Amino acid sequence: MIGSGTGKMWRGVLPRPEATLQVDVIADLACPWSFLGKKRLDDALAAVHGPSNVTWYPFQINPEMPDHGMPLADYISAKFGDPEKLQPTLDGLVLAGKAQGIDFRFDRITHVPNTLNAHRLMNLAQQQSADTSLLAEKILYGFFALGLDISDREVLAELGAEAGLGATEVFTTLEDERSRQIVLSQEAEVRRFGVTGVPDFLINKKMFVIGPQRAEDLVNVFDRVMFGDESDLPGSPSLH
Repeated sequence: MIGSGTGKMWRGVLPRPEATLQVDVIADLACPWSFLGKKRLDDALAAVHGPSNVTWYPFQINPEMPDHGMPLADYISAKFGDPEKLQPTLDGLVLAGKAQGIDFRFDRITHVPNTLNAHRLMNLAQQQSADTSLLAEKILYGFFALGLDISDREVLAELGAEAGLGATEVFTTLEDERSRQIVLSQEAEVRRFGVTGVPDFLINKKMFVIGPQRAEDLVNVFDRVMFGDESDLPGSPSLH
């Protein structure tokens, strides 16, 4: 769904809009729909060719997950019951992923991680002006295609290095309680303003896009935000 007035709730929480296209991404790094949404956002941004700035905000779909995570079988049993009921959803994700160049390998995932450390790594990347899109790609690919434990500090240090972050600063950040509190505070603000699922995209602080929308629909939102409702481009108050 896309709403036109949601940006008001972020005033004082997120930075003020800039002249470039600003996209605030709310996502979890162990959420397959967040991976789809990220890929579709990449396609949409590539299609418009203009200057853009993307900022990532944390959201944990399993905030009560133990720090060490839990076995996938136990997670599925606790959250979904019969594993067979989940299979059609996984099959659909595999097909949708192929259309976006994602090789979902759910057969390689044996452990469901706590994603707080991964979000802390993303926050570090933003503070260091590193390529957060590349880092998000590395983390999401590492989990969904390789089955890596993205809560593990050694794994995160390796993924961070691929995005230009030094191992020392990664380990220092993940040992720093302030880093943990900063990310938890950001997530609390996101939840306080009504976010209950991911991915979501706030465009130029004006329009709020819920879910992994198609790239062409995101482009339409970009145009509406940049050129105004008086544009001849097709549009609607909401998109499901």
